[in-house]
Amino acid sequence: MVRNLKIGVIGAGRIGKVHARTFSTLVSGASVGAIADTNGKAAHELASLYDVPKTYTDHKDLLADPEIGAIAICTPTEFHAPMIVDAANAGKHIFCEKPLAFDLADIDQALEAVRKSGVTFLMGFNRRHDVGHTRIRRDVMAGRIGSPELCHIISRDPAPPTAEYIRTSGGIYVDMMIHDFDLSRYLLNDDPEEIFATGSCLVEPEFAKYDDVDTAMVIIRFKSGAICNIDNSRRAIYGYDQRVEVMGSKGRLSTYNMLEDNTQFAGPDGFQEPRALNFFMERYIPAFQAEGIHFVDCVLNGTTPSCTGMDGRAAVVMAKAAALSAKTGRFVNVNEIG
Repeated sequence: MVRNLKIGVIGAGRIGKVHARTFSTLVSGASVGAIADTNGKAAHELASLYDVPKTYTDHKDLLADPEIGAIAICTPTEFHAPMIVDAANAGKHIFCEKPLAFDLADIDQALEAVRKSGVTFLMGFNRRHDVGHTRIRRDVMAGRIGSPELCHIISRDPAPPTAEYIRTSGGIYVDMMIHDFDLSRYLLNDDPEEIFATGSCLVEPEFAKYDDVDTAMVIIRFKSGAICNIDNSRRAIYGYDQRVEVMGSKGRLSTYNMLEDNTQFAGPDGFQEPRALNFFMERYIPAFQAEGIHFVDCVLNGTTPSCTGMDGRAAVVMAKAAALSAKTGRFVNVNEIG
């Protein structure tokens, strides 16, 4: 069995850079064997950072490379599903960043190609691999807090993206909050029943041109009766705000922000702490590493993926239900979406 998995990274943008670094420097048993991007200069510049030997401008050329055993799809969302089909047909194991796709029919076609090929598929929801979130999940499953009753997930970015990014992102529910939709299912070990969402443009009024919002809140009722509240903002002036709380019949589990350091100043005006880490590239480095290690373990050792294609589909269904709720002003049953 091959013990050094050569991974091809498709997409040399922001998230492609994260995974190129992860698989090149933080994951044993793997290396980045090639990078593909339609922007050849971007692919070459990223490859030079980590001594990656090959670059391509067409992902199909990368898939035809016999030395590449697996790929990491790090492109814009619109390309995910067709690239999954291409990779599955080429017999390459697949890691795919969120979201799986915009359209459920495209998702189903991609997952069917994966099923038929028998390749390993891991959905890229890195927050499942955060040590705090993993601990909450484990403790919930062990009954430490009894039956879960309430969940609150806070996810706020330090600054909004550009309007050009928003134009093709799919909207805050499918682009940003989709992480939290997946995390809610993971933490509660439950499936949603109905969703209510509302949002506003309070940071960047221009986002309204693209039928999007920058500030949003969602209430999810799960099949068990547990209720989860998620709030997202595209701007938190104090840094990247990531907090979780799950309360049950026997207690509460919480995670808090990671700060730039753990120094605290106390003086006559009170207590002062450093800022929260700036963004996901800093906050979730250990989670990306754990995710990469898990993917390689799944490919090399046959371990069952912790986040499947159906998990990715479920998160998109939740995002679509939230978008419909925000548009209609009512609770939406997820069965309405599919």
